[in-house]
Amino acid sequence: MISTETHKTPQEVLAVLKAGVALIQKDLYQFNLSGLELQRANLHQATLIRGNLSKADLSAADLSSADLRAADLCQAILKDANLEGACLYRADLSGADLRGANLTATKLLGARYDSQTLFPEGFNYKSSGAIGPNAYLNGAQLNTANLRHADLQGASMLGAYLGGADLTQANLQGARLTQADLRKAWLTGVSLRNARLNGANLAGADLRAADLTGVEFEQLESIAGADFTHVQGLSDEMRSRLLSQPAQELDTPHALTRRTTRASLEV
Repeated sequence: MISTETHKTPQEVLAVLKAGVALIQKDLYQFNLSGLELQRANLHQATLIRGNLSKADLSAADLSSADLRAADLCQAILKDANLEGACLYRADLSGADLRGANLTATKLLGARYDSQTLFPEGFNYKSSGAIGPNAYLNGAQLNTANLRHADLQGASMLGAYLGGADLTQANLQGARLTQADLRKAWLTGVSLRNARLNGANLAGADLRAADLTGVEFEQLESIAGADFTHVQGLSDEMRSRLLSQPAQELDTPHALTRRTTRASLEV
C-alpha cells in the first residue's frame, strides 16, 4: 500500500504514478497536478476534491468512482479515460477533451462546460445536469450558485431557481428563462440579448450594465428593488412598460445600491 502521507508534493505523486503504483482510494484533496502527464494513471476511487488538474494529460486514466467535486479540469485531456461512477459535481470542464471517455453513471450536476469542451460521440451532455451552452436546466436548483462568466448561450432554464446566484458577466444570449426565479441574483454586466424572461421574478436583482437588447419579459412576476442602472439595449417601449409596474415595486430600493427601481430606470 502506498500512502500520500509520504508523498505530499505533486512531483512525488507523479513519480509514484509513473512507477506504475496505483493511488486507489487515496486522498489528494486540493492537490495541484496542473499540466502533468498522467496518462493511464490508476486513480480509482481517489479523492480529488478541489484538485487542480487543468491542462493535465489524463488520457486513458482510471478515474472510476473518483471524487472530483469542484475540481479544475479546464483544458484537461481525458480522452479514453474511465470516469464511470465518478463525481464531478461543480467541476470545471471548460475546454476539456473527453472524446472516447467512459461517462457511464458519471455525476455531472453543476459541472461547467463551454463551447470548446469535447464530449464523447453520442453523449447527451445537454441533459446531464452540467451547465453550459444549450444545456437543459428547466427547474434546476441553482440558488446562490457561482456562475460568474458562465457560457449559457441558448440554455433552457424554464422555471429554474437562480435566487442569489452570481451570474456576473455571464453569457445568457438566447437563453429561455421563462418563469425563472432570479430574486436577488447578481446579473451585473450579463448578456441577455434575445433572452426570454417572460413571467420571471427579478425582485432585488442587480442588472447594472446588463445587455437587454431584444429581451422578452412580458408579465414579470416582480421587479421590486431590481437595479437597472446603465442597462444596454432597453427600448423606450420596454422601459415605459417597466415603469408602468406597481408603484410599490418601483419605489423599493435595491438592498445593496439603495437605488430604487424607478430611479434606476430613469438613469
